Amino acid sequence: MIIGIGIDLVQVSRFENQLTKAPALRERLFTPAERELNIRSLAARFAAKEAVAKALSAPAGMNWQHCQITVDAAGAPHVVLTGTVADIAAAKGVRRWHLSLSHDGDWATAMVVGED
Repeated sequence: MIIGIGIDLVQVSRFENQLTKAPALRERLFTPAERELNIRSLAARFAAKEAVAKALSAPAGMNWQHCQITVDAAGAPHVVLTGTVADIAAAKGVRRWHLSLSHDGDWATAMVVGED
């Protein structure tokens, strides 16, 4: 059963400007492994994290580093939750995530489905 869905769209150039203006934002939003990625990948991961938050009904107190977007050996993206975000997802009954990322020009998008 679907518990929640979320989608988000990020303009890569605007996101890059925000990270340049507020360098601490990169550390607040991303895990150390994610911080090393190029700007298009960071924008897509931010879109994915926003989509996860939307699928969970935008919970207060969400720690962005407790939602990590990884890829497997074949390059497929995955949602990995820990801490506060894992607790919220478990309380809502989400046991499995489906994630799709896409890039086109200056845009990055993500869609997630959380199911039991």
